[in-house]
Amino acid sequence: MPTLDVLISTPVSRTTRARQLESMFDIPPSEVCSLKWNVNVPIEDRDWNVGLIVGPSGSGKSTLARELFRDALSGKQEWGGAAVIDDFAETHGIREISEVCQSVGFNTITAWLRPFNVLSNGEKFRVELARTLLETNGIAVVDEFTSMVDRQVAKIGSHAVQKHVRRKAGKFVAVTCHYDVLDWLQPDWVLEPHSGQFQWRAVQQRPKLNATISPVHHSAWKLFAPFHYLSADLNKSARCWCLFIDDKPTAFAGMLYRPHPHVDNIMGCSRLVTLPDFQGLGLAPRLIEFVGGVYAAMGKRVRTYPAHPALMRTFDKSPAWRLAQKPLKNMHSRHNSQGVETGIMNNGQWRAGDRPCAVFEYVGPVADKGVADNLMQFFVKDKVT
Repeated sequence: MPTLDVLISTPVSRTTRARQLESMFDIPPSEVCSLKWNVNVPIEDRDWNVGLIVGPSGSGKSTLARELFRDALSGKQEWGGAAVIDDFAETHGIREISEVCQSVGFNTITAWLRPFNVLSNGEKFRVELARTLLETNGIAVVDEFTSMVDRQVAKIGSHAVQKHVRRKAGKFVAVTCHYDVLDWLQPDWVLEPHSGQFQWRAVQQRPKLNATISPVHHSAWKLFAPFHYLSADLNKSARCWCLFIDDKPTAFAGMLYRPHPHVDNIMGCSRLVTLPDFQGLGLAPRLIEFVGGVYAAMGKRVRTYPAHPALMRTFDKSPAWRLAQKPLKNMHSRHNSQGVETGIMNNGQWRAGDRPCAVFEYVGPVADKGVADNLMQFFVKDKVT
């Protein structure tokens, strides 16, 4: 059982101002200022994946983290590439980089192609995490964890990183003054330097979110368009749906009627997007499954055509979706009269340019017919075809 017995002593300033300060606040004169910690940290007694060192500023979190993990604390990262993916070590391929970025909720593909300095604070936080996790051998330790981001982003980012670490059987330690990440990071152990307390914890479910799903006007797409990885365009006839968290729009699905030579009841998901601050919670899959159940109640077959690798994996694992068509290879592209490539539809599979798409069909629970009828009335009142 490792015991941290740490003493830090620094000389006290004896300048005129320092003496004036002592006199002003009646501080006893001293030549040395000392801070001491004596804490049992039995992290070698059990297997673990995620640890948390938490407490007020100045309580010794960083000091004890350095004592525990020596050189494992992540240092300042250099960012100077034209795209953030170019700042990752050359020893890692693009598949590794894309996987770790997706796993921590940094899923806006277009943001991967931007330089670090133009990203939002939330995007910076996530890509820094991704790079730390990918480029660290052994235990990844991050000081000032979530200190520079919105607290909603902090919670969701914490949830995403712990999922990745556990899936990879890695080790990650967060050092922070914020207790609000505790239930989202779900650490196996917690160390509080200010009280000298160490505690093992059991992994629990993350806190529940207050979510609602409803149809929305086509104009809602403007909020989500910049974050779609293919195009900001959406057919005017699309029927639009949105998932709200505490009345805040967070995920979007656009549905279109899909012509087919043999059947006329196919609705396809044309756009599926989650806002960056909420990526990593699986909100988009929840949204499209709900929509699939509603259309199934109306006698429709619902299909999705994902090209994003993470979405393909998600649909493939879900019992609510059946793989109707694997991504096809060696397909010939279609071009318009100006010679611009527009993609191709072949046997129900869409492929734009050199981007193969799978086809999944909804086979999950069917929504209550009355509920579905009430929701679909929105499109009638809104005069959406």
